[in-house]
Amino acid sequence: MMRIILLSLVLLICVACKTKQNTTIPNIIIINVDDMGWKDVGFMGSEYYETPNIDYLSSLGMVFTNGYASASNCAPSRASLMTGQWTPRHGVYTVSPSTRGKSEDRKIIPIKNTHTLSPEHHILPEVLNENGYVTCHAGKWHLSDNPLEYGFDVNIAGGHNGLPKSYYPPYKNVKIEKGNSQYLTDLVMENALKFVDTVQKPFYLNYSPYAVHVPIMAVDSIVPKYEKKSPWKGQGNPQYASMVDNLDRNIGLLIRKLKERNLFDNTLIVFTSDNGGLYGITKQKPLRAGKGSYYEGGIREPFFFVLKDKIKANTKSEIPITNLDIFPTVLKYAGVDASALQLDGNNLAPVLEEDVQVFERPLFWHFPVYLEAYNVNDNENRDPLFRTRPGSVVRKGDWKLHYYFEDNAIELYNLSEDIAERRNLSEKNPEKAAEMVALLNTWWEDTNAPIPKTENPEYINKIE
Repeated sequence: MMRIILLSLVLLICVACKTKQNTTIPNIIIINVDDMGWKDVGFMGSEYYETPNIDYLSSLGMVFTNGYASASNCAPSRASLMTGQWTPRHGVYTVSPSTRGKSEDRKIIPIKNTHTLSPEHHILPEVLNENGYVTCHAGKWHLSDNPLEYGFDVNIAGGHNGLPKSYYPPYKNVKIEKGNSQYLTDLVMENALKFVDTVQKPFYLNYSPYAVHVPIMAVDSIVPKYEKKSPWKGQGNPQYASMVDNLDRNIGLLIRKLKERNLFDNTLIVFTSDNGGLYGITKQKPLRAGKGSYYEGGIREPFFFVLKDKIKANTKSEIPITNLDIFPTVLKYAGVDASALQLDGNNLAPVLEEDVQVFERPLFWHFPVYLEAYNVNDNENRDPLFRTRPGSVVRKGDWKLHYYFEDNAIELYNLSEDIAERRNLSEKNPEKAAEMVALLNTWWEDTNAPIPKTENPEYINKIE
């Protein structure tokens, strides 16, 4: 009898332990790669870059083929991810200043840019930290001098700098603890793994490597593999490919460490990029243009979510999402009430867990500044001088409209039929164009979005 009672107690304890494990809040890892384009990974179809670890990770969850950054360059995209808010609410529109390009080419005076994210915003690491998470930033921050003042307990290499002056030591503008690794991408991960290896509480790791941003500095041991490969649809730079390959290797090390510590199955992993690939270094065919442009090549990203037993493996969604949706989704899985926060994104849990198949809402982008072109002779922008001129963009369903403040011009595309954005349908479909402009007008008013209207007296180079 005593043996039966003891066995019963053991079973009850096991059940209780299992119940506790099933209700444990997950660890959170956001992998936000710098300048990685929509097709710079194998799981999105690249036949040039090799990313077996990222591909494996993507197979364990849900891939969004219509995943977007909230801006087409670094700082505003990162500010929106951290705040969960559209750019008019935080005022970070570009990498300072907003007067990019030659003054005589700018028809209007752009809106002044906010260089440092205001500490008044209640951002993701602060919210998680207040709810029991240990928080670590690893890599590029770009929003202030010190991420430790914004809710992170640990800072690995993060500062106001938007890129390293060198991926090899001395790194000059990147402050990071020395280790066994020399190449910066390797050293950032080496330090991040130390954090993962020692943390005892639920944690949030904001893994945001400087790679694959310029300067293009090859990992020499990897380059020969790509020199032997044939270029593929605008992808054929062996030096850049070695940076992608090496980043993938490091993500493999992170996966291995999580599994060693039995943390992998209880970790929500989000993978994306802060903006499109750098046109001229890599292309995203059939998408048009690249980083800095609000055509698809500048804002559409590789994007997936992984969480065992919550998100089914090997699933895909065509639902358009942006990195604004990360904040409320993370809070949902962390069990944190988001009702008191002003978040412009949506909790994607119903989509990720396949409770809903339709999730339609308009997505907006606002860029009231100028961003000069890299190469006037090789680009797919609206004109050769700028990657984008001041304007706003809205997507709803299959329809996407670009609105330009200089001349009130519009471009309307049906992405289901023209993902390359080559056939402007604004004149053929004026009703749809008017509907989309009305959405923008309402959104401008709701967000108090600043609209540049003042003419630039130095403007002399009008492009018809």
